Amino acid sequence: MNAFRPERLDGIHAATIVPMRADFSIDEAALAEHIRKVSHTPGIRGLLINGHAGENFVLTPEEKRLVTRTARAVAPADCFICSGVNQESSIEAAREALEMQEAGADGILVFPPNSWALGHADEVVFTHHRMIAEAVSLPLLIYGAPVGAGAMAYEADVLRKLVADPHFVAIKDGSWEVARYEANLRLIKAQRPDFVVMGSGDEHLLTSYIIGSAGSQVSLAAVVPEALCDLFACAARGDWAAARRAHERIYALAVAVYRDGPGGRATARLKACLKLLGRLDCDAVRPPQYAPTAAEYRALEHALVAAGAK
Repeated sequence: MNAFRPERLDGIHAATIVPMRADFSIDEAALAEHIRKVSHTPGIRGLLINGHAGENFVLTPEEKRLVTRTARAVAPADCFICSGVNQESSIEAAREALEMQEAGADGILVFPPNSWALGHADEVVFTHHRMIAEAVSLPLLIYGAPVGAGAMAYEADVLRKLVADPHFVAIKDGSWEVARYEANLRLIKAQRPDFVVMGSGDEHLLTSYIIGSAGSQVSLAAVVPEALCDLFACAARGDWAAARRAHERIYALAVAVYRDGPGGRATARLKACLKLLGRLDCDAVRPPQYAPTAAEYRALEHALVAAGAK
């Protein structure tokens, strides 16, 4: 693995979306403009591409390569490009990780396969991560899944062994539960003080920053990047009163995108926000997800106004 500087993961890293046309094909021009605008926002330190917000579970291998090449071409040279790898097969995951490296990614975020939510042997987790690590020379990130995602959320013994692997340098902790986030942080830092912990639950970023976090990979930063960078900057300088005000501005938007039912609608709602802000022409998401509803649009417009984005 090439030398890795932990400070490259400091700050806000935006998890971007993939604009699509009405026929569900990728709008390449809109993709380039979306990534360009977000990545050039002052304070944005990196991007998470091919993540959940980027519909990684419904993109083809060539489309994921396209997203990575586009990000590398239009983002600033010092922008850290992290590509997610989300495959059920460890063989395919290793292949995809290598392809993302060749396409220009700076790091790989390893998602737990969705099938793990139903249960798995611990050795399955280690095999999956090991095969990816053996395929690439890039720094690797662990994905800490939400506590509501069943067995996809790693227990302490599994997390401890993953952190012990020197190929892994950081975790995107999306526990979505403050107590689990703090427990994970304490476990990791006791074992590897150099390991980068990125508190990445969009609804409780302020709490994560108070507890301790080097930065965040968050999709809300693809919609209101300035607001997320302001929140992090306030926290980084210890101005907690200003951080609380920044948190209040984005809280309603985080709830409207991530918490309000039905579940699994975040990507569609992120696209609705971008369309409301005039930064996206088409809000299509690939089936089985569906375009944002009128009710979702109303809720999101109110939340954007509260955030000062409209």
